[in-house]
Amino acid sequence: MSALYTTEAVSTGDGRNGEVRSIDGVLDEMLAIPEEMGGPGGSKTNPEQLFAAGYAACFHNGLRLIAGQQKVRLTESAVQSTVSLFALDSGGFNLAVTLTAHLPGLDQTTADQLVRTTHEVCPYSNATRGNIDVVLQATV
Repeated sequence: MSALYTTEAVSTGDGRNGEVRSIDGVLDEMLAIPEEMGGPGGSKTNPEQLFAAGYAACFHNGLRLIAGQQKVRLTESAVQSTVSLFALDSGGFNLAVTLTAHLPGLDQTTADQLVRTTHEVCPYSNATRGNIDVVLQATV
């Protein structure tokens, strides 16, 4: 199997209070631990926000692709990705995600079916399946 696209990013500094940068310089963000986790928070991002943004964009693209293949007309759509970080009793950490697809103008059955089908093809969904809890929701 050959890759359709490959990219690289580098983390420097103090991890969650450092910097992340894509190798081409397009992404260049300072990080800060959120206030809720005892950090400075503020206007800097964090790994969970970056993951949420990537998952939302990827899932939304897949949703629009599947809708087109199934001849379902989407006049407007949006995908919200809510990512939560949990401390495990074992001392580690894990994530959980809720994906909410906003699909105005569709009936609930069609919206639910599109979201389920998208979850089967989205690369983020395939990467997380069986590893973290992912809740799917569709609103019309």
